[in-house]
Amino acid sequence: MSKVTVVGAGNVGATVANVLAHKDIVKEIVLLDIRPEFAAGKALDSWQQAPIDYYSSTITGTGDYRKTKNSDIVVITAGIPRKPGMSRDDLISTNAGIVSSVTKSIMKHSKNPIIIVVSNPLDVMTFAAYKASGLKDSRVFGMAGILDTARYRAFLATELGVSPKDLQAVLMGGHGDTMVPLPRYTTVAGIPVTEMIEKDKLKAIVERTKKGGGELVKLMGTSAWYAPGAAAAQMCEAILKDENRIFPCCARLNGEYGLKDMFLGVPVKLGKNGIEQVLELKLNKSEMKLLHKSAQHVKDVMAVFNKMKIK
Repeated sequence: MSKVTVVGAGNVGATVANVLAHKDIVKEIVLLDIRPEFAAGKALDSWQQAPIDYYSSTITGTGDYRKTKNSDIVVITAGIPRKPGMSRDDLISTNAGIVSSVTKSIMKHSKNPIIIVVSNPLDVMTFAAYKASGLKDSRVFGMAGILDTARYRAFLATELGVSPKDLQAVLMGGHGDTMVPLPRYTTVAGIPVTEMIEKDKLKAIVERTKKGGGELVKLMGTSAWYAPGAAAAQMCEAILKDENRIFPCCARLNGEYGLKDMFLGVPVKLGKNGIEQVLELKLNKSEMKLLHKSAQHVKDVMAVFNKMKIK
């Protein structure tokens, strides 16, 4: 039976553990935090929910990495959250150190886990985890596109007055203001969205999606957690059930889309080995230009990370 560790018992991490427990597909979930009692409290609260919502996944809260031994999947949510007026890039110096340290500690107790990074700035934190882990790049990737497409689809569902279940979409690029939504690949029950909405309204929704995280920070004074937590749990489910689902994830590119040795949001096939395949869409010139512009932004943040020389 499988074991999943979630590092960081804050709002996002606790939601990942709770949503995953509700799916009832994991034998053991470990919720780890630098505040052991806090993690233990969150885990106990979720475990006491089990008799009500009918799931059997056990949830343990701890600060001891030894309890993460032999984890199949590790979800890293650790790091400081974004505050109002703070860009994702402002987080890099603190969170890069945290993610690298967490990854090394995890690797001492689990031989070949799959690592899903949720910490921001996402694209660079995924690179930091990859570098610190020594794992194959197919086993280290980030959660961003699933959340971004969910926001995009939610906004469209509201505008069109339809169920969000019927919306499918693809988003690419960095996680943040330079992401690249692709209306050409957006459908409502198989119908191209461009046939159901005016151009200016669609453009406004695309712009709102790009700033989706910032909108929530302004409203709540902190980052979102329900949708990000559910998105990471959905990725775990696809891996554990070997579903080979097509999701937009932050993956390492090795020449795809003319980009190399960097992590960026692209559509992938997600299964038991992690990223089974990076899908290379036939982008038109304007879409490719936007993707490379987003990639350049990620490279600029990467330059900041590289100067830090984290070992």
